[in-house]
Amino acid sequence: MNQQELIELIRYFCKERDWDQFHSLKDLSIGLSTESNELLQLFRFKDDKQCEDYLMNNRKKIEDECADIYYYLLRLSDLYNIDLNQALENKMKDNQKKYPKELVKGKNLKYNEYE
Repeated sequence: MNQQELIELIRYFCKERDWDQFHSLKDLSIGLSTESNELLQLFRFKDDKQCEDYLMNNRKKIEDECADIYYYLLRLSDLYNIDLNQALENKMKDNQKKYPKELVKGKNLKYNEYE
């Protein structure tokens, strides 16, 4: 399925359950944050090797959390008319300016740390 088909699937799913009433901008943002933190929780207190091992042995759990995050992001963008593709394209243009390759190549500095 492409992104638009997934949005339609989510719309139908929510309409059947009368969930629009629960999907305010605030509540969807909270849901997005909550699901992101559930993904983060899977890796808490693990070093890089343990994280890789966890991924190999628990891929379904990680995929489920990623899907939950994607669901909330698609739902929020659909209900509040955010073109995610255009938003990402615009953000990447901003990032090119914020992080000029000449100054940050091979470095993990935030934009206010190298100026």
